[in-house]
Amino acid sequence: MACDAAPLPVHKGTPRAEGGHARGRFDKAGGGDANAKRLSPAALADRARRDLAPLPTAAESPNNPLTDEKVALGRLLYHDKRLSKNQDIACVTCHDLERFGVDVRERDGARTRTSPGHRDQLGERNTPTVYNAGLAFVQFWDGRAADLEDQALKPMTNPVEMAMPDEAAVVRVVESIPAYREAFAAAFPEEKDPVTPKTIAHAVGAFERKLVTPGRFDKFLRGDMTALDEQELYGLQLFFDVGCTQCHTGAGVGGTQFQKLGSVKPWPELRDEGRFRETKDPKDRFVFKVPTLRNVAETGPWLHDGSIATLEEMVHKMAEHQSTRGRLKPDEAVAIVAFLRSLTGELPADLIAVPELPPSGPDTPGPDAS
Repeated sequence: MACDAAPLPVHKGTPRAEGGHARGRFDKAGGGDANAKRLSPAALADRARRDLAPLPTAAESPNNPLTDEKVALGRLLYHDKRLSKNQDIACVTCHDLERFGVDVRERDGARTRTSPGHRDQLGERNTPTVYNAGLAFVQFWDGRAADLEDQALKPMTNPVEMAMPDEAAVVRVVESIPAYREAFAAAFPEEKDPVTPKTIAHAVGAFERKLVTPGRFDKFLRGDMTALDEQELYGLQLFFDVGCTQCHTGAGVGGTQFQKLGSVKPWPELRDEGRFRETKDPKDRFVFKVPTLRNVAETGPWLHDGSIATLEEMVHKMAEHQSTRGRLKPDEAVAIVAFLRSLTGELPADLIAVPELPPSGPDTPGPDAS
């Protein structure tokens, strides 16, 4: 997360809602004092619609029109471990669709900060959720991929992740499976050679573009004033007051811009130089893509390196280092966390059930542990 009440290059600040400054303190049961109870759901919904939006039914792209055939094929590829060198890792391994699209594998009794890949090598950055990822303006923490389709094959050919030697090796595996050849011909009938790196990426991207998770907050934005309770409304008001919507905007509540981590107060012990590693531009040092806050309560550990263990700590640090507001009072952080939990959506059960994969052909390579 990143929010900054100072002027920003991408999204300028918006004024607080009239009558904003609610400072209700909530007890353990979640009730609020008289100030918090006076918050107007309708006024907060109007304020929210300035910077936020309900989720669409899919993250459509004119560069990859969705068809049932492409989505179904992409779903198979997403689950297929044969697209990794040792045939022990698939997209779903690190982006578990039943667990909000992140890596839930554990080490030493806690979720791994970064994902284990080929030969148990650890990645450098925390695995972001695949849910609602198609709404982001770029992919990866450093934005090195333009969209889901540009991103799709990069983990497959990353030596730390799925470790395929190159895109041609991925194509050879897919082409060796008879049912895949048929499925690609049906999904890409206009292609003379239907199995290519581009069509593989477009199939996976088409499936991922369907992975959206609408929930109570979307009902609120669409006019259901009972969708959020009093504590969540108070947290939403604070979300505006602290300046979080300076960075967390759009239907994804994030994913629309880059921001420097530690833009107001330097972030302690920050080693990863972020986007600078890609651009070599000094202005990009410690700059990262602002992540979506959709399902954020379910996608820990948090931050680009997975170093933050609780959502409460993440909220406190964001206010301290990214906002001129500074560190929050304990009850304020509790309320903001309550609002963030309202961003948890419903998983698309029809898409995430594990499919039956097509059998290998006689020429399908076997696993390679080297």
